[in-house]
Amino acid sequence: MFSFEKLKGGLIVSCQALPGEPLCSAFIMGRMALAAKEGGACAIRAQGMADIIEIKEVTGLPVFGIVKRDYEDSDIYITPTAKEVRELLAVGVEVIGLDMTARRRPHGEQMADLIALAHEGGAAVLADISTYEEGMAAVRLGADAVSTTLSGYTSYSPQLAGPDVALVRRLAADLPVPLFAEGRIHTAEDLRAIMAAGAYAPVIGSVITRPQLITAHFVRALEA
Repeated sequence: MFSFEKLKGGLIVSCQALPGEPLCSAFIMGRMALAAKEGGACAIRAQGMADIIEIKEVTGLPVFGIVKRDYEDSDIYITPTAKEVRELLAVGVEVIGLDMTARRRPHGEQMADLIALAHEGGAAVLADISTYEEGMAAVRLGADAVSTTLSGYTSYSPQLAGPDVALVRRLAADLPVPLFAEGRIHTAEDLRAIMAAGAYAPVIGSVITRPQLITAHFVRALEA
């Protein structure tokens, strides 16, 4: 199974573009990931089979793979069911990211079953969580690492403009597995804050790989 040790203190870059976004293309995401590698990224977080295949081929970097898919009976959309886990195993990702928030999964599927399926396929499991309690519960269920990805994206977690440094600090002190900090890391100061709080490594996406959001940020500054 994949060892996170080689990623400690490195930068994981999230390269994702969903349908309807300007850069939604496996080729473009592959180029984006290659640029991230040339800039020093040690791993890539990516969404969907086509993007992952392209990214693995052109970069050779470890991939934190997810599949985003909506189901009518659940708010969970990051690798929600066994179907998505099997898709990720089929393309050989090293790490499978699973939404491990406390919300009900589609079709009533059980988190423990998805973790077991990922492990049987040789992939490590990264738990995307939004609260301290979810992070600790994820490890009890068998997650190999935890990420603060969903802080601010559940109705019951803090709605912050920047990264959830308090959550990083609390989990880093108590978790027996690596803690990745993800979400609203916009500046070098944000990065230094989450690392000082004890993050194992940062995962950064929008401020590097989503030019429409970067442009909008500067347009708002002009209009302020």
